Amino acid sequence: MSIALRPGSDPTAVPSLDSPISLQCGVLLFDLDGVLVDSSACVERTWHSWALRHEIDPARVIAVAHGRRTIETIQLVAPHLSPEAEVAALEDIESNTTEGVFEVRGARELLRSLPTKRWAIVTSGTRSVATLRIQHTQLPMPDVLVCADEIQRGKPDPEGYLTAAKRLGIDPASCVIIEDTPLGLEAARAAGMRSIAVCGTYDRDELTMADYMIPNLAALRVTAGNEPRRWSFN
Repeated sequence: MSIALRPGSDPTAVPSLDSPISLQCGVLLFDLDGVLVDSSACVERTWHSWALRHEIDPARVIAVAHGRRTIETIQLVAPHLSPEAEVAALEDIESNTTEGVFEVRGARELLRSLPTKRWAIVTSGTRSVATLRIQHTQLPMPDVLVCADEIQRGKPDPEGYLTAAKRLGIDPASCVIIEDTPLGLEAARAAGMRSIAVCGTYDRDELTMADYMIPNLAALRVTAGNEPRRWSFN
């Protein structure tokens, strides 16, 4: 499987591309929120209300919540609260609302173009929340979906991405991750995987840990070859 990145397709590419670059990989691993699904309005509204209810600065909470499991966010900003009880309350809200949840432009077409055994989603949301958002945006449901409530340690720990690679039966070094947060990029590096950052949730200067950077998914055009491991991205 090859990923070809075109020079000039993205002026924020890291490194700067003066000629085409071809990356060989076995599978693509996607983050969900901020990469395939735009849920920022929903996430920030939920955390804002929660923070006000507990007399915590909403800006401080939202600043650390993106890309992080709910339980770990609560442990960071409100260690005096019961994380289990707060997680249950927040997940009940997010697993029952689609207001402010949208498909990222180009996500559906991209995923549908990929062989089913050659991609997965690794998310910091629980399975109920992830499933709702995937179904609501009419994205393909992956064969491998690794969720926050199925692992012990969230991003930046590599557990989620390593779990996905294991379920797909692929060497972590053969994986390329598509991420939108510094935490996710840290997880990719810790897992020994290469990464492509999508700008949007964070500014590009906060995503420099990525091997490559694109402005959005529309910058990628996927062509599947005759063999499952022969893909090209332009």
